[in-house]
Amino acid sequence: MRQRIVTLAVALTLAAIPAAAQTPDQQAVLATVKAFHDALAQGDSLAALKLLADDVTVLESGGLETRTEYRGHHLPGDIAFARAVPSTRADPVVTVLGDVAWVVGTSRTTGTYRDRPVNSAGAELMVLARTPEGWRIRAVHWSSRSIRSP
Repeated sequence: MRQRIVTLAVALTLAAIPAAAQTPDQQAVLATVKAFHDALAQGDSLAALKLLADDVTVLESGGLETRTEYRGHHLPGDIAFARAVPSTRADPVVTVLGDVAWVVGTSRTTGTYRDRPVNSAGAELMVLARTPEGWRIRAVHWSSRSIRSP
C-alpha cells in the first residue's frame, strides 16, 4: 500500500509540470478536455458527445449516468449552464500512463443562471483512453459547492 501511495505521489508530481514542458500526450489529453468544455460552452452537443467514449460514466449531482442517460438528461442542462455562466479553470494536472490518462482540475464559476446568482467552486476529474480516433473521455466526475459572500 505504501508503495502505491509513493508511486501516485511521484506520478502527480511529475504531471504538475508547466504546460510548455508537457509531453505531446499530455497536450493531446488537455486539448480533448478543452474541446469538450468548448463544445458545451458553444452549445454543440454533437461535438461534446463525439469526445465521450461509448461506455463513458458521468458522475454528477449525486448520480451516475451512462452516455445515453447523460445525453438525454444532464447534457442539455450542462450546455445551458456553460453558455450562460462563465467558468475560470485553474491549471489542471495531467497524468498519462500508457494509453490511459486522467486530468484533475478546479474551477470558479460566477454569474447568473435562470435569474439566480451563481458563485461556486468546482472540482473535476476526467479519465481518458487513447483510441484510434484520438483521446476519448471514459469517465467524468464533477462536484461543486456554493461560495458564500462575506
